[in-house]
Amino acid sequence: ALAAALRTNLPWTVTSVEEKPGNERPAPPFTTSTLTQEASRKLGFSTERTMQAAQRLFQDGHISYHRTDSTTLSEKALAESAAAIREMFGDAYYSGPRRYATKVKNAQEAHEAIRPADFAATPLTAGLDGDDFRLYELIWKRTMASQMVDARVLRTTVEITGTGTDGVRAVFA
Repeated sequence: ALAAALRTNLPWTVTSVEEKPGNERPAPPFTTSTLTQEASRKLGFSTERTMQAAQRLFQDGHISYHRTDSTTLSEKALAESAAAIREMFGDAYYSGPRRYATKVKNAQEAHEAIRPADFAATPLTAGLDGDDFRLYELIWKRTMASQMVDARVLRTTVEITGTGTDGVRAVFA
């Protein structure tokens, strides 16, 4: 009731809502740079904190080498991720291997992208805690998602029309 009362007294109205279905491609597996950026954004980790946790995960055999500018996964990793996706989520979530081209000029392709050493070791079953758990979860989810089918999304556009105190009409979309 309060929301309806507020709407009638506001100088704007929603004049249209449009929904369109779409697809969203998953992000590529992590490079060192994208891992540190995402850990900062999602976990609040500094670059140093991220790299210390990545070093521990690498030394303990949980992830591949963590200093790389490649988004490529080996054929072995592609096969293992496919098997894990099919087993954990079902055939509908896998439609074939995705290969990402590294966009970095003069990239050193000696290493593959940062990925779990064992795709069947989920974040909950890997026996990790603290920063190591949080970073491994980020790596595991990103790598698994990179090999899954496109997400089906619904894009919504809202148009709002309002009149200012000076009587000027404005449309926002």
